[in-house]
Amino acid sequence: MRVATLVLTAMTAATLAACGTSEAPRERVRTGVRERGPVVVRPLFAADYMAMASSIDLYEIRSSELALTRARNPAQRNFARTMIADHKGTSAQLSLAGRRLNLLPSATLRPRHQAMIDELSASGDFDTTYHRQQIAVHQAALKVHSDFAARGESATLRPVAKNAAAIVRRHLDMMRRM
Repeated sequence: MRVATLVLTAMTAATLAACGTSEAPRERVRTGVRERGPVVVRPLFAADYMAMASSIDLYEIRSSELALTRARNPAQRNFARTMIADHKGTSAQLSLAGRRLNLLPSATLRPRHQAMIDELSASGDFDTTYHRQQIAVHQAALKVHSDFAARGESATLRPVAKNAAAIVRRHLDMMRRM
């Protein structure tokens, strides 16, 4: 019994010591910001960035396609047209750069983005829900793109992130004026 305890203690110590080496799993940074929107993982690794950025673009395109048919406010329908065009553009840039790294954008939404689409589809006040979600997702996207542009591991994806951050900043300004 005493030998088993010593072995277990030694194994625990070895495991804890390994956590301090460069072989430890990569840590993801989380924001605590939550304004009726998603809690965002701000990825600094290329694969994580690709997954998050592609889901954001896909959400923007799908939610804006809904807005073209459901929004009552003409300004929101115009904004939706801009979102579709701009996010198809950032998706294409992301895809092109990702292929050089053997990373492809996801063709599916992350669970939180899918839940937002579901909420938007079922909303009785589409215009208000769309506006609120657009602000929240664009704020989160600005963090994701800006953080990766500044500190992301991939020199190939950093310029894509920088460009996307500028576009998202412009979108936020547009939404705040509506």
